[in-house]
Amino acid sequence: MEASVSLKKVGKLSGDKTVLADLTFGIEKGSMTAIIGANDAGKSTLMNVMAGIEIPNYGTVYIDGLDLTKRRAEIRKEIGFIPMQADLESGMTLEENIHFIASLYSLDKDTIQNRLHHFSEELDIEDNLQDYPGNISTGIQKKAMLLRVLVLDSSVIFLDEPTAFMDPGSARQIWTILKRLQPEKTIVYTSQNLKEVEQNHDRILVLHNGKIVLDGHLDKLLESTVEYHQFRLELENVTDELF
Repeated sequence: MEASVSLKKVGKLSGDKTVLADLTFGIEKGSMTAIIGANDAGKSTLMNVMAGIEIPNYGTVYIDGLDLTKRRAEIRKEIGFIPMQADLESGMTLEENIHFIASLYSLDKDTIQNRLHHFSEELDIEDNLQDYPGNISTGIQKKAMLLRVLVLDSSVIFLDEPTAFMDPGSARQIWTILKRLQPEKTIVYTSQNLKEVEQNHDRILVLHNGKIVLDGHLDKLLESTVEYHQFRLELENVTDELF
């Protein structure tokens, strides 16, 4: 299948430390891909590089076959990104935040307002649109950041811990929406919630020390790691015969 996102020998440095090391892989159009790993594995850096927030030190990221570094202005409208930490402008209401960003993408006011009304109801935050970010919970801010992406109607969506700071009901709400967006959207996300990953993926990439060490569906990954499974068996009152 056609790849929405492709990396070719991508590397990222932080000082003299290698954060991402020679990554080459593609993500299929319309798929949902989870990226998991330890806290210092490089997940957020990888998301930033794929979304064009950070430029790799070497290698190339392609979005729908276009070089993200060379054709950033052309590609940016196709990329929706939700970082781990809330990034809403504190001096604007949620609605003003979304209108401002959407206007930069040349969306007309009627389109913005129609999408804003529809998706804010679906996310159950229509009563918060006139609130300022500092006056609402981080979970609602994260919902507003997803609302911003939905209004932009981006074809590729990157989400860094999309349900962080949310209650279980809100998390289920988010995943219902994201799964419904397929196959029209390509969704890539990071998560530390393995149950969430298990329920919401076509593919899992396991990142360790800046490298992809496992890649596939959960069932495939479990089969490939069976040799590492260990069990501890304790017996009581073991007879000489059994011993």
